[in-house]
Amino acid sequence: QLQASGGGLVQAGGSLRLSCAASGRTFGSGAMGWFRQAPEKEREFVSGITWNGGNTYTAASVKGRFTISKDNAKNTVTLQMNSLKPEDTAVYYCAATYGLLTDFQRYNLWGQGTLVTVSS
Repeated sequence: QLQASGGGLVQAGGSLRLSCAASGRTFGSGAMGWFRQAPEKEREFVSGITWNGGNTYTAASVKGRFTISKDNAKNTVTLQMNSLKPEDTAVYYCAATYGLLTDFQRYNLWGQGTLVTVSS
């Protein structure tokens, strides 16, 4: 019910856009966001937005480079990733929660992962 798209291979300094469409449900006072997991590293929260679009949270590691937005008409969340670095290479997962934006453990609806590879 969460369909992720985007990702791919890009050179350092380039941009990519990830999209996640929520079909068949809404999340009331909850949120949607993106996590990522690099090889041999723990999964980390990247950025999220409340379902009503009023609040966002972005990890310090990507702040100023990544921007999250929501299209309410399409129930789609987009992560615009600029100035990509090799350390951004990871599988990115779209996720949703009926809980708080920053209660990362409560994201329990997941889309398929999409690979982002940033070459140096």
